[in-house]
This record gives sequence, C-alpha cells and structure tokens, in this order.
Amino acid sequence: MNSSTLRSIAIALVIGFCCASSAQAGRSCEPKKASVQSTQQGLALAEKTMATLNASQAEVVLLARAGQDLSKYGLRYSHLGFAYRQPDGKGGHAWRVVHKLNQCGTAISSLYRQGLAEFFLDDPWRYEAAYVVPSRAVQQQLLTLLQDQGATVRLHHRPYSIVSYAWGTRYQQSNQWVIETLARALAPDIDSREQAQAWLMLRDYRPTILHLGAFTRLGGRMSAANVSFDDHPPEKRFSDRIETVTVDSVFYWLDRTGMGARAVAVTLP
Repeated sequence: MNSSTLRSIAIALVIGFCCASSAQAGRSCEPKKASVQSTQQGLALAEKTMATLNASQAEVVLLARAGQDLSKYGLRYSHLGFAYRQPDGKGGHAWRVVHKLNQCGTAISSLYRQGLAEFFLDDPWRYEAAYVVPSRAVQQQLLTLLQDQGATVRLHHRPYSIVSYAWGTRYQQSNQWVIETLARALAPDIDSREQAQAWLMLRDYRPTILHLGAFTRLGGRMSAANVSFDDHPPEKRFSDRIETVTVDSVFYWLDRTGMGARAVAVTLP
C-alpha cells in the first residue's frame, strides 16, 4: 500500500472521526470534533509508520501509541496492539492492527482489526508510535494465530479495567490481552488466562508497579467505570502497589529475553 492509497482510504475515515470514536483505550468518549490539524497529524504518523514497518521487513510487530500522558508514572506509551502484514489482493500488501478497546469509558471491551490510519486517528496525547520486531520464530507463530479469528479471541475477556491486576483474571486491559495472547502463540497448548500468566511468570515477565495512594484510587474508582482495583490483592493494594501490564514493561521484557529487538520510535518532525 503506497502513501496515496493510504490518504485515499483515510478520506472516508475522516468523516467517521468528526466525533470521537465509540471505542477507546481507557478513555471516556465526550463528543469532540477532530480538528484538521489532528487529522493531518494522525495520517502523517500512519504514513511514516507504514514506511518504517515496510523497511523493517517484518511480518508482525508489537505496535504502540501514546494515547494518554503517563509521564508522571515514568511511562512513555499507553496502548499496545499487534500489527501484521497481509496481501492486499492487488499484488501488494497492507498492514492491519489487532487490538483491544473498551467501549467509551465503560468496563466492557472488544477486539478490533483496523488499518494504520484508524489506529492513529484516535486523538492521541502525543503523535508518536513505537514498535518491537519479534524474532523470526516468534513472528511466524504470532502470524499463524492472528490469521485465525478463533485463536485471536480465545483469551479475550470482556470485563475491563485500565489498571487490571497483571496476575488476575477478573478484568483484562488492552496491554494484558496482548501479552497473554503472545504467550498462547508461543505455547499453543495454553487454553486459559491462568495458564498464559503462569507461562509469563516462568519467563520472568515483570509488570509495572504503579504507586497509587488511597485518595488517587478512590478518585479513579468513583469517576470512571473502567477503573477498578478490587482485583488486586489487599496486601498490595493497601500498600499502594498496583501491578499492571504496560507497554514499556512488555517492550523491556521482549528485549531482555531476546524474543524481540529494542523498541523503535516513530515520531513526526
């Protein structure tokens, strides 16, 4: 897919993004018109990301965006999905993104398959992407899973909390679905979230620990349906230690274990 094709496809998408999308990763959906500038920036980031992914020669990557400002927690990216290359039926190829989003500030989520333009036309906090290219063996196993609709949704759990406990199963946030699905791709005998998490523990995945005090937790729980802390063990919750899956922790783990290369950032001028 070339840049002119991407822009042509995006024209139709812009109409649908005049107001905020009906599904967002951990954010509410107040009516908000997309500005011309934000649309242009989103399309420019999608175009640059596509060119960078094409040059990487990868078939599958883990692709992140900066949808929210998490800098006070020492985190750079907020949302993660799988991007994979597929034939476009015209002798070329296109990139598709599979990721999990909650429904407009609610505690219910779904999986989506989108193009790069859609992925970046979601009013991000910062127009920056990042991706990790897994090893060739990991890419092949991921590609097999992502092309199978049943396998892709096997570990998806609709109840959503943006700070779901990394080792719990009551809720599942977007980045948690990614890493649990990655585990299943690499160990196809995994048939449950519990098994996926056990696999991740054995391979020394370390979730991010957010230090959130009681007032912060109470404020978040009362102001948003998609924020819950009741799945965290009391001894951790009441000591202000919230363990959850983040983009940064997944990228660090992939690099540390040799399953993926170092993250590559894609920025606009």
